[in-house]
Amino acid sequence: MPRLTVEVYQSLMDALVAHCEKTGEPLRHFVSRALSDALGLDHSTLFQVSTTGALVQGVYNEAVTVGGLRTHGDFGLGTFEGLDGEMVVLDGKFYQAHADGSITAPADAAPVPFATLTNFQPQHRGTIENVTSMSSLTGELDRLRRSNNLFFAVRVDGRFDEVYWRVACKVEAGVHLDKATDAQAEFRQSNVKGTMVGFWSPAYSRTIAVAGWHLHFLTEDRKAGGHVLGCKATSLDVQVQDLDDLHLAIPETREFLHADLTQDPAAALEKAEMAKDR
Repeated sequence: MPRLTVEVYQSLMDALVAHCEKTGEPLRHFVSRALSDALGLDHSTLFQVSTTGALVQGVYNEAVTVGGLRTHGDFGLGTFEGLDGEMVVLDGKFYQAHADGSITAPADAAPVPFATLTNFQPQHRGTIENVTSMSSLTGELDRLRRSNNLFFAVRVDGRFDEVYWRVACKVEAGVHLDKATDAQAEFRQSNVKGTMVGFWSPAYSRTIAVAGWHLHFLTEDRKAGGHVLGCKATSLDVQVQDLDDLHLAIPETREFLHADLTQDPAAALEKAEMAKDR
């Protein structure tokens, strides 16, 4: 990340330090936020297209394109029309993981029914060790969160003793998510370097987001990846960003407008997204 060095009046510096000591906000975060406000830029913003409730109901039609997403973040995850694979957005590049195990760069015109992105600017860094399972990983990640009521973005880098993931297979619109993922392709690699991209969403957001941790994986060579189901690792580098601004883009497609979104999708998401502690 670029570094900016400036001189300021002592009184201004004293006020900055006093504010950060009072609120607990890192000084770097406060200054970045103030500059973003002054310049009209997004900061600590989670941008999401559609809702998990709509996905559970089988609303997989185009809500936006990859090209339309590019201005909303350089880091994120999602899926493609018809659940045609898994999306990973890393370092500003979009990747599509396919059910045959391949990875391609989607065209800007590629249709997207659901995605979550941010401009990744981590405020916290750390190392986690002795990861023995998915619950072991998420438990360690939880220690890096400062609240149960904010959203968080996380990047996990390192060499994994094992990673276990799935890639959704393309289905017809209207097939509920828990049924659609019955036909998912599953993959496992050992001793592989790569990156996990993900978000944590609070329990109160469960009708629009995956409550808890939602992680996608991409190998270092960018040749494989998908939705993480399990992992093991000796040591991993972790970066976390607090997200306190949620922008939700509501589709105006016929399928979304007429979907029954009154149901709590938590149980179906648990089956489809959080499966298998391996």
